[in-house]
Amino acid sequence: MKKLFCATFTDGKAFTVEVESSFVRALPSFSVVGLASNSIQESKDRVKSALNFIDFKFPPLKITINLSPSDLKKSGSHFDLAIALSIALQKENVDFKDYYIFGELGLDGKLKDTNTIFPLILSLRKSVNNLKVVIPKDSAKKVSKIPDIKIYPVDNLQEAIDFFKEENIKEIESSEIDSDYLVKDNKKYYYLNSFEMDILDVKGQEFAKRAALIAATGMHNILFEGSPGCGKSMISKRLRYILPPLSLEEILEIAKNEAMDSKEPQFIPLRPFRAPHHSSTKASIFGGGTNSAKIGEVALANKGILFFDELPHFSKNVLEALREPLEDRKILISRVNNKIEYQTDFMFIGAMNPCPCGNLLSTTKECRCSDVEIQRYKNRLSEPFLDRIDIYVQMSEIKKEDKSTISSSEMYKNILKAFIFQKERKQNEFNGKLNEKEIEKYCILSKDAENILENAIERFSLTFRSINKIKKVSRTIADLDGSEKIEKKHILEALSYRKR
Repeated sequence: MKKLFCATFTDGKAFTVEVESSFVRALPSFSVVGLASNSIQESKDRVKSALNFIDFKFPPLKITINLSPSDLKKSGSHFDLAIALSIALQKENVDFKDYYIFGELGLDGKLKDTNTIFPLILSLRKSVNNLKVVIPKDSAKKVSKIPDIKIYPVDNLQEAIDFFKEENIKEIESSEIDSDYLVKDNKKYYYLNSFEMDILDVKGQEFAKRAALIAATGMHNILFEGSPGCGKSMISKRLRYILPPLSLEEILEIAKNEAMDSKEPQFIPLRPFRAPHHSSTKASIFGGGTNSAKIGEVALANKGILFFDELPHFSKNVLEALREPLEDRKILISRVNNKIEYQTDFMFIGAMNPCPCGNLLSTTKECRCSDVEIQRYKNRLSEPFLDRIDIYVQMSEIKKEDKSTISSSEMYKNILKAFIFQKERKQNEFNGKLNEKEIEKYCILSKDAENILENAIERFSLTFRSINKIKKVSRTIADLDGSEKIEKKHILEALSYRKR
């Protein structure tokens, strides 16, 4: 009996699967057991064709492939290569050692990449020491981005057989992310120095641009309110290109989500930007499905931006369900068959009009909405939801004398300086994501700043969450100024972004 290693995804994690094969005297047959999905059952035909292509003669015996543990559901066409090798090398004196084998077979024995190979290996690396993988050459470029693993690429089934007979395939080395980077505490942080969409395109709106700079620096949730066409969406879409640098682990995590969304991973230090339409279903935004819990928009936005344009037009159920991912930075999707926890560490951006017709704040256009309609429109956003927003910006109308004043490149220089300033005080999380203990540690107020905050608490009846938000925003403003302590002016500016 031969035993090989492969893996499968269950509940969002990779689990090791042992591929066992046995040949017994009985009526000739070929079966796969061990809770194998249809994609694995179909592999029997691919494996037969690939083995016949290399002139392998099937013995007149009963062939049984067991995927162990048998109580774990398995799926994916990446089991093809492991199954074929367990049959082809059944009579050979071959030691498969602790190699993990992945690959989908073509009918001619050619090996193909699948969307699950990269996330599987990335997940396995956390649980398997000295991980060694045999994968298709088409997968090697992606998998080589993962550090601290040994990779052996093969082009077809015959090459894989020769490798285990002779181990003559050269291991490929891990490849670096092709981008600019800075180093802090022996850790690289990658960033792009190009701006596909530039904030220079936005004329005027200096208050909104300043708020956007603060939000991007500290990854704070932000809400823009203003008349149609004033630049809410323009600023929101350009924020993606000035967000702080990414570590290698974060780039790999983003690539993993891209692969799980059936997209080709890019491996560039550009944070994701997800902007679902307000008519999107709750399942598409949060993830789910009838049988399996698939990834949704909030998880795909992890480490990046989730943008809700026309915010009040999203359903009440969606907006209220968004509170937990915003607060906990994770979401648990439960179904009868499985439960998956996704990370939702994103920056939320909302954009809305001041009223249904959009002209409430206009000085040139008349608002057609009644008081009842305006109140009903604003009531779609509950206080607990708005309490998760760090920065609120009311934007002014565009004037003909408005000019472009600052570029994305100039803003990004300030963000990089603040990012380095944060790392030098050994802070791992962005200011917008600090918990209570971290707020106490890093948000140190001067005496004057404390007095201002105490007066604000008494005057505005601030909640505990609101107080923490003000401290976190003022910490980011202080970082942009290069100030160790939060001063009076930083608290005052943070208070100006409070929802009134």
